[in-house]
Amino acid sequence: VEAETFVRDVQAGTAVCRRGDTVEHWIGIVDGLVKMSSISPEGKATTFLGVARGGWFGEGSLLKDRTRKYDIVALRATRLAFMPKATFDWLLDTDIGFNRFLLTQLNERLAQFIAMVETQRLLEPDARVARSLAALFNPVLYPEMGPEVQVSQEEIGYLAGVSRQRVNQALQVLEARGLIRIEYGGLRVLDLDGLRAFA
Repeated sequence: VEAETFVRDVQAGTAVCRRGDTVEHWIGIVDGLVKMSSISPEGKATTFLGVARGGWFGEGSLLKDRTRKYDIVALRATRLAFMPKATFDWLLDTDIGFNRFLLTQLNERLAQFIAMVETQRLLEPDARVARSLAALFNPVLYPEMGPEVQVSQEEIGYLAGVSRQRVNQALQVLEARGLIRIEYGGLRVLDLDGLRAFA
């Protein structure tokens, strides 16, 4: 698996893969951050989620053996691991441990999307920002994340579905409550459970 998996570095703003591309790899984030997004035929853009260090994406497209349904764009300089589809399929056919990992991954991703829908439909902007930040620290999907994240307010706005100006206000509220500390170029999470429960 290690011999067949290769690493590639991309710069911020680089499209890792595009909607409609043939699915050829399972992709992991060695370091950095990418966003999963889409643009409607009318030109409206939406970001579904961010994938942080230690996370993998594209297993659904590989399992369905179809083209990608979304764009993946690096939000900062990012190092990616590319596992070929043939290697992914071989692991799926032969390795029970890999299957359990993948089942856990899919279950966690489903929970993440359900929580995202709930957040977007029921919560105010401050809570949407808090929950979007907390999602980057999912220990199953992104096991490599430490307490710090290098992320801009604009990037948080994409993830939360709010304007950069509104993100700034929300971050001030979250910092005043002792949940985060705003730092140069990012932030430090002080109370992850508090972010997850913020309403």
